[in-house]
Amino acid sequence: MSVVLTFLVNTIFNLIVGLIVARFLGPAEYGKFALAIAVMAFGQILAFEWIRLCAVRFYSERARTETPKIRSTLDAAFLAAALLFVPFALALAFLGPEFSLPRKLVALAFAASIANGLFDFHTALVRARFDDRLYVRLIVSKNIFALVMTAGGAWATGSATVALVAGMASLIGSMLLWRPGLKDRDAALAQAEPQLARHFAGYAAPIVAAVVLYQLIPLANRDLVARWFGFAETGRFALAYDLGLRAVQAVGSALDVLLFQIAVRAHDSHGEETAKAQVAQNIAIVFAILAPASVGLWIVLPSVEALIVPQAFRGPFAHFLSLMLPGLFCYGMTQFAIHPIFQIKQKTLPLVTAALAACIADPLFILALPRGDDASSLAISQSLALAVGMVVLIGFAQANAPQWPRVRDLALTILGCAGMAGIGVPLRALPPGFVVMLAQIALCGSLYAVIVAIFDVAGLRSAFVKKITPTLERLRRKGGILNLFLPL
Repeated sequence: MSVVLTFLVNTIFNLIVGLIVARFLGPAEYGKFALAIAVMAFGQILAFEWIRLCAVRFYSERARTETPKIRSTLDAAFLAAALLFVPFALALAFLGPEFSLPRKLVALAFAASIANGLFDFHTALVRARFDDRLYVRLIVSKNIFALVMTAGGAWATGSATVALVAGMASLIGSMLLWRPGLKDRDAALAQAEPQLARHFAGYAAPIVAAVVLYQLIPLANRDLVARWFGFAETGRFALAYDLGLRAVQAVGSALDVLLFQIAVRAHDSHGEETAKAQVAQNIAIVFAILAPASVGLWIVLPSVEALIVPQAFRGPFAHFLSLMLPGLFCYGMTQFAIHPIFQIKQKTLPLVTAALAACIADPLFILALPRGDDASSLAISQSLALAVGMVVLIGFAQANAPQWPRVRDLALTILGCAGMAGIGVPLRALPPGFVVMLAQIALCGSLYAVIVAIFDVAGLRSAFVKKITPTLERLRRKGGILNLFLPL
């Protein structure tokens, strides 16, 4: 449970730091910063994401003690990937095609890819062996460093370059602070096995290729926004996408860190049919939580913009995010609900085909939609492309005869979201503010919670009761006034 809470805290801190950086850099400089972050994410996924994925899938506390060659191979793979990535990144930054981003900032973004990749790799190792205490320490210290250095650097200099360097420093500082706990004494590079590395690469390569293709969509669209409308519009476009993506990933990642590991254990302990049933249940849970979260975000969006978004970004922020939100929901379902169908079976090639379909769809939609005075058409194209990717992947999943969630759970979730929207639309017309946002959350959230409680949507009520029952029993045993309120 602490891992889930840490995920949420990490997202909140990332949101706060992002807003502070946007506030002090301004739209134009933040546009450069956001584009550099997109380049960083692209480089990280291209070079290092496969190692993180293999750490989550194949490393564990048992593997740490009984099969140290797994950790050795993962460490050697990261070192080799970093050594190969450096000359490639430098060549692309200084000799490759012209970007709207200055070449020096492109090179710096690729350097940040290594730092971010190393940090994510270590957090994946810690998470895989369920060392919750060390995981929390890593994330919290990183966030404190980021708040001081990244936000402070933006405030002091107003420079995208300084903010990017400070972000790297916060990652490295956190790893150095907890370095003794990250080391594995039994794993030496000499124990690494090339054959095991090839097996890891074969499992993860299609997943990484799919993620890289999906990353190309916002990266290419940001570059187009910069070329057509300038860096200020890029900053507004990017802030909406970044904050929306973080919100979706906060929910999806917090669920995935538990649900995927449960499915893996089910496969290892009870076989493929049990794992398929668990994946189906996981899909229902992700849909039952991610869908109302997306609808809820749309309902409170005017108040969120008025309360936390810097003045220079207001108006375009809510407009762009409203257009992007359906696509972000589809992307979240693709990553956290549909991908596990293929990951459990270790047949991940269809992920690439679906992502490629999304990449092809994006420019086609851009050409088909009329270009206006702002980047709205690119936001719509991006959303539609991500929806295409989800639909194509569901088609591939159907061909593999998966076990799908109950129609009842999906229908009740849709009904609950429709009810939330019915209540929320009139409230959106009120002047935005903190009180209005609380009313929206209370009314819409209560409606959905009642539906979940009555009909046990996706088993959420049963899971909550199972989780809370031991706590109630402990409170009952303490006696006193609590006995007046607790069931017999």
